[in-house]
Amino acid sequence: MLRPYRHLLWLAPAVVYLLAFSIYPLIYSLQVAFTTTTAGTVGFTLANFTRLLHDRLFFVSLGQTAVYLVAALGVEFFLGLGLALLVDWGLRAGIPLVKPLRPLLLIPMLLPPVVVAVIWRLIYNPDFGVLNGTLRSAGFNTSSLNWIASENSAMLSVILVDVWQWTPFMFLLLLAGLQALPTEPFEAALVDGASAWDTFRLVTLPMLRPAILVALLLRVMDLLRVFDHIFILTQGGPGFATETASLFIYRTAFRFYDFGYAAVLSFVVLVFTTLLARGFMRMLRRAG
Repeated sequence: MLRPYRHLLWLAPAVVYLLAFSIYPLIYSLQVAFTTTTAGTVGFTLANFTRLLHDRLFFVSLGQTAVYLVAALGVEFFLGLGLALLVDWGLRAGIPLVKPLRPLLLIPMLLPPVVVAVIWRLIYNPDFGVLNGTLRSAGFNTSSLNWIASENSAMLSVILVDVWQWTPFMFLLLLAGLQALPTEPFEAALVDGASAWDTFRLVTLPMLRPAILVALLLRVMDLLRVFDHIFILTQGGPGFATETASLFIYRTAFRFYDFGYAAVLSFVVLVFTTLLARGFMRMLRRAG
């Protein structure tokens, strides 16, 4: 009797996992967001949502998250695209050093973000860090250079860490896209006498657009929830200089134990992420 439905048993583990670790937490978060506890009595409330409208610090953290996203994504994309084009050209030209170079470029991406943040915290140390030590040996005065403790340089410093670790991810996806492109359009462009710039602009970029959109989509979703690097390096400081939305939500939930308001803030970030993802998916469908 169960034979026609036997294939459903193979789906059961995935369904159970999805219900336990995705659907149930989402429903519970909604319940917490609309719940208040007063004098031991649990009731329905919209106070967390009305509070959001007057929370200037959260909107500041959203703005800083946007700055972090745009800066890191822009640098990672152009560096990743440049490296991908260079390596793709080297592979097609048969340059022997390119093949062993390719896995070396991926090493930063393979390290855990916490480990990367700890390493860079040591590099940025103003007294015995490698960065200031190198600058001192080159004759620069580093007495005023405190990379992650200065409001002027803290955001730039944490963005640099993200760029160092995740540019290889962008490079890997774009290189895979370049390697999958057919050769016929490039041969036709060569026969027509197109310059290298025209070939890149009119042939490579349009055909590479799906891979570019996928890479940007994945990095945007990851950058919107950035936490590890900033928590280890600056903890949102100095002051409020590097406070992002994820770190603000973490403080609200696990330092001030305001789980209802933290749930509301999480849904706001989820809405922004979903809207951006839908925009990228729409562009991806058009590109396909």
